[in-house]
Formats: sequence, structure tokens, C-alpha cells
Amino acid sequence: MKLIIGNKNYSSWSLRGWLAVKQSGLHFEELTVPIMGEEWDRLKQDMGEVQPSSGKVPILWDDDAVVWDSLAILEYCADKVGRERFWPKDNAARAMARAMVAEMHSGYLSLRRELPMNIRRRVELPGLSDQTRADIVRILGLWAEARARHGSAGPYLFGTFGAADIFYAPVVTRFVTYGIGVPGFAQAYMEAVGEHDWMREWTGAAEEEEWVIEQFEMVLSLIHI
Repeated sequence: MKLIIGNKNYSSWSLRGWLAVKQSGLHFEELTVPIMGEEWDRLKQDMGEVQPSSGKVPILWDDDAVVWDSLAILEYCADKVGRERFWPKDNAARAMARAMVAEMHSGYLSLRRELPMNIRRRVELPGLSDQTRADIVRILGLWAEARARHGSAGPYLFGTFGAADIFYAPVVTRFVTYGIGVPGFAQAYMEAVGEHDWMREWTGAAEEEEWVIEQFEMVLSLIHI
């Protein structure tokens, strides 16, 4: 298999797709590409492997099968290796995990816009919009419920590391970047995610990346104004 991903410092969807393939345990080749600028515009035209997704990453190739979109990649991997590797066995826990993943996949647009992923940076926020505050409150509420109802078997949302953690991992990095204050249970969860071997691997690579996307850095500069 071959997984094409975007800049590790900025690409939250690439992180989700990458964690999903790592969780599968399947061997894969990894190719990181810049997701903005002239170099990426050229690659999208010349690189046939990203044509099926119209240049969007992540995109996974498995022989003649091609899958794009992080959730589709996760489900494809789950079909190959067994769904229990990604989803809780308990029916009530699995139902909640699916709903949480779907909500993360389609929601929290204000948080995404206002707090873009930027692993290398640490930013003091002068304030947040009401909608972004509401997104944060909603996420923390879901984390609390998952941990309280289904998280007794380990430090992650449903005990063991799985699909829900994969989809909320970029939120953890955002909360760290922007110094979002969270209650103790959430801090413990965030530390567990941050200390996971795969997250250490990803964040270490993000720190070493030379690519800088001015568009995203400019957003952070404006935050200080």
C-alpha cells in the first residue's frame, strides 16, 4: 500500500488517514507532499496518483484500489484487518464512537477555521468566537461522556486506542498549540494521545519539516493583533 499525505505540521486530515493505516498494522509506503503553493499546483497536474481525489490528501493506493478521505481510508483498513481493531466491541460504545467520529468528520467548522493545526507553534489567544467556544465545550462534553461510560479499560476515549482517538487527535494538537484550558480528565487524555508512539513519530517529523505555509502562519499572526 502507498499513502500520500500532506505537510505533517498542518494537515489534520492527513494525520487521521496516517493514524488509520498505522492502526491497521499493514505495511505501507508513505509519501509526504506540500499541500499549498506552486510546487503543489505543479504536482497536482503531473502526479497521476492524486488525480482520483482531485489533488486532495490523504489518498491511499492498494494495488488497483484507491481510497481518499480519511474516514473512507479508516473504514477500508477496518474491512481488511477486522473492525474490532478500530471500533469498540460493546454495542453502546461502538454506537457512540461512530457518532463521535461522524460529528468530527463533518462538524466543528468554526474551530477548524479559527484554530488551524500548526504543531510547531505555541500561540496565546486574546479571545475566541462564541461558536468556537461552543465547539470546544461540545468536544469536551463528548470526551467526558466517552471516558465516563466506556473508557475504564485504558487511557483513551473508549479505553483502547481506536477510531475516535484517531479522529480527535488533531484536536488534541490544536488545544496544545493554542493553550486551550481543559479540565483534568481531558488533560490526562490529551497527554495519553500525545505520548502515543505514533503521535510522537508524527509530531517529531512535523517539527523537522522545512515547508512553511504562509497562509496558515498568517492566520496565527492575525490572532496576535
